Amino acid sequence: MSAHPYLRAYMAGIVLPTMFLLIVFTFFCVARFGYNIDFQIERVIVFPLALVPNLWGIWNMLYVWLRSHHRLPLGFHGAVLPVLLTPLSLILAKALGFAIPGYFAAAIYVAFPVVLVVYYLTWKYFVGFFNELLGVA
Repeated sequence: MSAHPYLRAYMAGIVLPTMFLLIVFTFFCVARFGYNIDFQIERVIVFPLALVPNLWGIWNMLYVWLRSHHRLPLGFHGAVLPVLLTPLSLILAKALGFAIPGYFAAAIYVAFPVVLVVYYLTWKYFVGFFNELLGVA
């Protein structure tokens, strides 16, 4: 199957974050509207819902394109994505006036390496599986 490899790569890239964010958004809606829990994050919830799956799809398309030029492991390629997403989300939060808690700066030193490992494993196994399933691996 060689027709439209970039479209198939995009679709393979958006599957996992779309499913995950639907679950998160469902939890958010139930908590917010069912139990009247006030979240400060509701002002920036659109960022992950709209942008993250598209970035994953584009990032996977970039991987498919780069694969013909360089031999870079898929897990490593996916682990680079949080390096781009983190500053982008912080800039967006600051632009929207979302107050970033003081403990966030201390937590980022522990959380960021964990996020890198999670992204590495997610891209290596899940996105790799979807790439193989759609014939772009």
